[in-house]
Amino acid sequence: MNDFENAVALITGAASGIGAATATVLAARGARKLILVDQQEDRLRDFAFTLPCERQVIVGDVTDEAMWANADLTGVTHALVNAGIGAGEPIDTLRFEEWRRVLSVNLDGAFLTLQAAMRAMKGNGGAIVLTASVAGLKAEPGIAAYAASKAAVIQLAKVAAKEGAPARIRVNAIAPGGVETAIWSGVPFFQTLVEKTGSEEAAFQAMGNAATPMGRFARAEEIAEQIAFLLSDKAAFVTGSCLVSDGGYSL
Repeated sequence: MNDFENAVALITGAASGIGAATATVLAARGARKLILVDQQEDRLRDFAFTLPCERQVIVGDVTDEAMWANADLTGVTHALVNAGIGAGEPIDTLRFEEWRRVLSVNLDGAFLTLQAAMRAMKGNGGAIVLTASVAGLKAEPGIAAYAASKAAVIQLAKVAAKEGAPARIRVNAIAPGGVETAIWSGVPFFQTLVEKTGSEEAAFQAMGNAATPMGRFARAEEIAEQIAFLLSDKAAFVTGSCLVSDGGYSL
């Protein structure tokens, strides 16, 4: 299946998790070139080396406006706006510094990435997916900064879809529930659960059993397949949507 033949795809947060899984899927389906962005230089370069297509590596911070101004995004046809960080703390103890740190990466970084991708696609069209979260749709205690950032990402995608449609740029969001990725390492209660259960695998299973009707968390590869659908011509009439993929958590 070569449904991304000759595609040039931009992916942020590409060194691991959903970003790396999506890069792997697109490369396997014919992408000509992947532009991979992450702060983890060694991990990013090691991963990029494994991909069977042309790779352009950008090591940097998605919140850095100068990085985007200097990035060569020539020919970009697809983009996954994916870089993000996790956090968890009640509002009454949440430091403003931490609030700003989460919003800076998850929202400011998403805006700058989206803006750069839309500018690169202008005149030729393209497809963009923003990685949101079910946390942006369903309220839970202790995740104010993360939830607010992801709710904003969903609305940002909708506005971008309306602005991009006349230029043949489709923009959608995906809202995963729990996914087995490294983003959980930044969430204190997950580290506590790892200590209690003895391993990350056991901690993920415990959370999946407690939180989802399907009794598990998603794998990054499953979310990547759904992103690939939204980016593909099979979703040619889909724009401004948010695909919820949460194992029934938000029901």
